[in-house]
Amino acid sequence: MESFKAYRIFNQEGKSQGRFDETRLDELDPGEVVLKTAYSSVNYKDALAATGAGKVIRRFPCVGGIDVSGTVVSSTDQRFKEGDKVIATSYDLGVARDGGYSEYVRVPADWTVLLPQGLSLFEAMAIGTAGYTAALAIHLMQQNDLKPDSGKVVVNGATGGVASLGIDMLAGLGFQVTAISGKDDEHDYLTRLGANEVLSRNGMEMGTRPLEKMLWAGALDSVGGEALAWLTRTMQQNGVIASFGNAGGIELKTTVLPFILRGVRLIGVDSGYTAMPLRRNIWERLASDLKPRHLDAIAHTINFDELPGVFDKLLKAKLKGRTVVKIN
Repeated sequence: MESFKAYRIFNQEGKSQGRFDETRLDELDPGEVVLKTAYSSVNYKDALAATGAGKVIRRFPCVGGIDVSGTVVSSTDQRFKEGDKVIATSYDLGVARDGGYSEYVRVPADWTVLLPQGLSLFEAMAIGTAGYTAALAIHLMQQNDLKPDSGKVVVNGATGGVASLGIDMLAGLGFQVTAISGKDDEHDYLTRLGANEVLSRNGMEMGTRPLEKMLWAGALDSVGGEALAWLTRTMQQNGVIASFGNAGGIELKTTVLPFILRGVRLIGVDSGYTAMPLRRNIWERLASDLKPRHLDAIAHTINFDELPGVFDKLLKAKLKGRTVVKIN
């Protein structure tokens, strides 16, 4: 195989810096499955890795991209054969081993999932790690008895990739969804995805009492910090919160009262290292009952050459929804 294009991140004088680079297959990290990439995507973690804004990348140089979909061109593992359509997301892709921003990718078979019936390679990346995280959060909340008739489910940081897809999925399951966003010009977008009501985070009074008025049966939180603390104080009896982000800070200052007086459950959602049986189950649900209904509104596509210009926009919250990268 001749050389091909990849977007590789280097350590330049102590700072992460990415650029397009010609590479060969034997220069990529080892793995049993080689695929020709169709699409990748841009996640918050990708932007942190490529710009050095967050200390998430653990090895230099490293091909970026924590998501990839494509077609198998060779495999030494009997679970996969030439021509299979597959996806690989998270684990150490794009941060500790070569990831999806490459025309060809080599990944461990244990990290690879056959594309479920009902999903295209494009749709898989429009969903990507963001949609997988949202689906995993909803799955875990349902395992904790959250049902459509339990009450309202609030989604914080609503225009982000995970949250947008979460709103779509929850509404598709019949939940009554309240979206909270600081982007007042995107309320129509959130309503179109299925939000029953949209609240502006700007000027919102969050209160300071250990317990506030009970509002929510469930919550998807991508913000953390003060916003997550407020959610713990405003949950209904036996309410359940799924926490998967820290856009508003990593500190959580609250009391035990919501947990011991209202039975509130706070669930951490780790989409990076989900055990493969559960991972396959979630992807099957993403192709069926949890398949987003508005991917055309949530996702937009860029060409591979446009990739470097996206990272800073994502970090500055100038994008909404999902960015899919067309590689081949």
